[in-house]
Amino acid sequence: MATPDFIRTLRAFAGHQLLWLPGVSVVVFDDEGRVLLNRRSDTGKWALIGGIPEPGEQPAACAVREIHEETGVRAVVERVLVVQALKPVTYDNGDMCQYMDISFRCRAVGGEARVNDDESLEVGWFEVDALPDLGEFAQLRIKQALSDAPTWFDPTSFS
Repeated sequence: MATPDFIRTLRAFAGHQLLWLPGVSVVVFDDEGRVLLNRRSDTGKWALIGGIPEPGEQPAACAVREIHEETGVRAVVERVLVVQALKPVTYDNGDMCQYMDISFRCRAVGGEARVNDDESLEVGWFEVDALPDLGEFAQLRIKQALSDAPTWFDPTSFS
């Protein structure tokens, strides 16, 4: 994920210390029920589309923007899946962040899936039963997106 300018400004004052930041992640489905994924340029791993809202940007608007910026796909938000504080992460350069993730279920309404910026090595649509190797985070979000049941978490199970 490219570092937004406002975070670079914060880092000039905060150094590598832990920053508490908003984040969005999205599970995008097409009309065939396939999931849109990107293989990230920073990790080389397949992942859900996601990003950081700009100051003042609504999370749902950020989700739609990130989908288009990273994949060329136009989408609409259908619903919120979950809001969850994620575990802190330390990047290779020593920067520490912890994200308050807002996950959305989205539906593709146009565009063609392609690598659309330098954050992705590959972009593609995948059948739910034929997903590439994904981490637990993405697997759980896809499962939540496929269910109409409310998502409840035991807050003590996440640290």
